[in-house]
Amino acid sequence: MIITTTNTLDGYQIDQYLGIVSGETIIGANVFKDFFASITDIVGGRSSSYEQVLREAKSIAMAEMEGQAKAFGANAIIGIDLDYETIREGMLMVTACGTAVKTTKI
Repeated sequence: MIITTTNTLDGYQIDQYLGIVSGETIIGANVFKDFFASITDIVGGRSSSYEQVLREAKSIAMAEMEGQAKAFGANAIIGIDLDYETIREGMLMVTACGTAVKTTKI
């Protein structure tokens, strides 16, 4: 399946728009990650523990979105948008949405 943030696909014709698809995940970072992230905030640098949690949440949201698109019979998702939000301290939400389409190569 082709997944892109653009609204067109070079070399492909969009034959049918099947609808909006989305995937959401809410994931918590544990107390130890919070503690080490706060140390990183004080001394500077990147928080690899939070980065890993964000990557995991993004993967889950993208997989859910792709599953919905496959259920629609799509072979591509265009116009992908990813949103990241903090729901409360230690709880992260990632939402992925886009438009499921059927395409043919030109």
